[in-house]
Amino acid sequence: MSDLTLNAELREVVGKGASRRLRRLEGLVPAIIYGGKTGGNARKPTNITLKDNELKKALENEAYYSSIITLNIGDKTEQVVLKDMQRHPARNDVMHADFLRVSKATIIKSSLPIHFINEDVCPAVKTGGAKINHQMTSIDVICAAGDLPEFIEIDLAETVAGEVIHLSDIKFPKGVESLALSHGEDHDTAVVSLFTPKGVAEDDAEDAAGEE
Repeated sequence: MSDLTLNAELREVVGKGASRRLRRLEGLVPAIIYGGKTGGNARKPTNITLKDNELKKALENEAYYSSIITLNIGDKTEQVVLKDMQRHPARNDVMHADFLRVSKATIIKSSLPIHFINEDVCPAVKTGGAKINHQMTSIDVICAAGDLPEFIEIDLAETVAGEVIHLSDIKFPKGVESLALSHGEDHDTAVVSLFTPKGVAEDDAEDAAGEE
């Protein structure tokens, strides 16, 4: 069972008007659970509500965006992943959430955050004046739900100025594959690059010429 949990209640009333009342008067966020099969037949979607304050607190932990979550609904539980959220355009409040039923073997697509480590000790940056350009901050992956990591880690400790790290350079966890690369090598996108600003590069060139 997942260590990440959320408490929910079944929702009998549906519709935009009912959803607005739930959010405004009761502090509840409407949500839906879909997917999954029973006896070979597709399961029906289940309408639920979650407490707004509990959901906000949970979402401060980025793991909730990319991990299996146990939803406690009365005396029953559902294993799900968070697939989509609608937020208020001005307040950024969660207006609605979509959850997908999964088992550990369910093949899913998910967007994982990238954790760049050792940026501060990278020699190219620390002493060489290079700058780091993050072309991507998350990566779409495909894997079994049981293999889904919380994030993808990229170590920049040994990188040099001018280096570009592509999707194909990343060592993904076992069972996890880049969704883009699954479509072919021509989808091998740059993830992060190190470049030397023009002024710094010119100064280095002048210093080298002076030494000669």
